[in-house]
Amino acid sequence: MEEWVLYSKAVLLLYFMLQYVNEAGEKVPWVVCSLLLYVCCNVLLYIMKKRNVKLVVLLLSLTVLAMSAILLHIFFLLLLPLNIYELLFYQGKRLSWGMPAALIVLFFLPYYVQILYGFVTVFTFLTFTILARYSSRIVFLEQKELNLRKDLHNTKRNLHEKEEWKKQSQYMFKLEERNRLSQEIHDKIGHAMTGALIQMEASKQLLGRDEKKAKELLQNAINISSEGIESIRLTLKKIKPPSEQMGVNQLKTLINEFIVRTNVSTSFLYSGDLDKMGPIYWKVVYENIAEGLTNSLKYSNASEITVEVAVLNKVVKAQIKDNGTGAEKVIKGMGIIGMEERAASLNGQIIVDGSNGFSVTTLLLLSS
Repeated sequence: MEEWVLYSKAVLLLYFMLQYVNEAGEKVPWVVCSLLLYVCCNVLLYIMKKRNVKLVVLLLSLTVLAMSAILLHIFFLLLLPLNIYELLFYQGKRLSWGMPAALIVLFFLPYYVQILYGFVTVFTFLTFTILARYSSRIVFLEQKELNLRKDLHNTKRNLHEKEEWKKQSQYMFKLEERNRLSQEIHDKIGHAMTGALIQMEASKQLLGRDEKKAKELLQNAINISSEGIESIRLTLKKIKPPSEQMGVNQLKTLINEFIVRTNVSTSFLYSGDLDKMGPIYWKVVYENIAEGLTNSLKYSNASEITVEVAVLNKVVKAQIKDNGTGAEKVIKGMGIIGMEERAASLNGQIIVDGSNGFSVTTLLLLSS
């Protein structure tokens, strides 16, 4: 807005100088001095930052215009409306108050100046009002942007804190699980092994004197050791998650991370007897799905992706299908070749289809 005001003042000053030259005025030095003083006041107005100083400079500028109009030339008043509107703007007053104040001067002007002065007053008021609203809108949007940036910063900070809390919770859970496991091993297995060791020591002492008693103690030690080994096996079996649970959770984690990273809608479906799939099958399925998601993101421009894992009698089917552009002829790159090699290691194969979107299907033959 300040640029427009400066341009307007420059145009009015140029018009005034041309009119004065045409009239061949006699007070040229004083007119030039007044114009320079007015220009200095307005330059100072945009240099100063403090609001009170700006108001003082504006009042000085208005005084220069009024005195110059009375003593030198009436056309100095053409610049009056601009300064009145500026004064109201910097004071935070309504610009509509400037119209009556500027038009009062109209009744004291000669007829040949009234039309031009009225036009300048009305045009300046309309333009100044539009620019003031525009400036207010810009200030509002800048403040809104600043608030959004603050909200985004706070959200990121909260997210980071939650991630840290999540990591800390996972770490504490692992520590608690280790503590529980060590306590269970100590209570069940440690006592059993200690008892077996004591009985084997006693059996060793009785070998030469009472072989029957020694054999009895040795057999007890063997039984206690067997029970301890069985307890270890049961404990480890209890804490080890099933392979299908591990595989499904790993795929869910992979897909959730993919959604967060790419913002592509991705759904995950699974069906059939997943217990038939051993760890090696889950490894191949996981790596092929990860590679398929990468290819879909790079080449098909998809907005929706579906991942499906199904066990069909003797076959494991893992498919990635999207709604992207597809291609009539799919060129196999290193990614698809790697998928084929992994599938072939389990007597499986890869089917790539680009006719309706893009899909990659992994078929693995289950061992009998």
